[in-house]
Amino acid sequence: MTALAGRHALVTGANRGIGAAIAAALSREGASVTLLVRDRAGARDVASALAGAHTVVEANVTDRTAVTAACAESAARLGPVDILVNNAGSTESSPFLRAEPELFERMFAVHVLGAVHATQAVLPGMIDRGGGQVINVASTAGLRGEAYVSAYVAAKHALVGLTRSLAIELARHGIRVDAVCPGYTDTALVRDAVRRIAERTGRDEEDALGAILAGAGQTRLVTAEEVAAAVVALCGLPADAPSGQAVVIDGSRP
Repeated sequence: MTALAGRHALVTGANRGIGAAIAAALSREGASVTLLVRDRAGARDVASALAGAHTVVEANVTDRTAVTAACAESAARLGPVDILVNNAGSTESSPFLRAEPELFERMFAVHVLGAVHATQAVLPGMIDRGGGQVINVASTAGLRGEAYVSAYVAAKHALVGLTRSLAIELARHGIRVDAVCPGYTDTALVRDAVRRIAERTGRDEEDALGAILAGAGQTRLVTAEEVAAAVVALCGLPADAPSGQAVVIDGSRP
């Protein structure tokens, strides 16, 4: 028996990067896993590599109705959700004076309301069963400021605040709510951002990456597997362990 045997984990944005690594790690620990993604076809390779029972459901996390339906479909296939990992996200950058309100709306829709929709969809079942786990994938940007990504930073701060508030509210039901806060992580999303910065500034990509890491106080990129390991560790804590944590994985050590 592995640590999470008999538990059903649902991971949003699980088709690549951190989400895919989290899904794989939870599966290796014995959980049945649902991948909630915007495009089922795009999750085919991730799903086929999972160790145990799994399913794929489709929804854009900004669409409350679609998320509710996808979570219900997931529960019908694999049973009630015991672990929810709100991982879906996106990034956009802009100098603040050029950032239109729609940019802030997009960032909050994905990072905050996306987590709200999924959590509200699975929470009644967790309350009925007297326990559960919600883990929000935030960012070190949710704990500090950063130039040119004010909308993203504001949304991630809001997600950390939501985590801490729900941890207090749901503790009496035996439900833990925590966040993991990765720094810059070695994913296609970050590599694409580095490439765009290099193109705009005329630097080579290694110099651009070095500047980004230095600005964030990191010595290296975090790996998706490190973030996944933190999620698994949180899932292994007892229900009465301190909740509302914001666990930093920032690559500050070589």
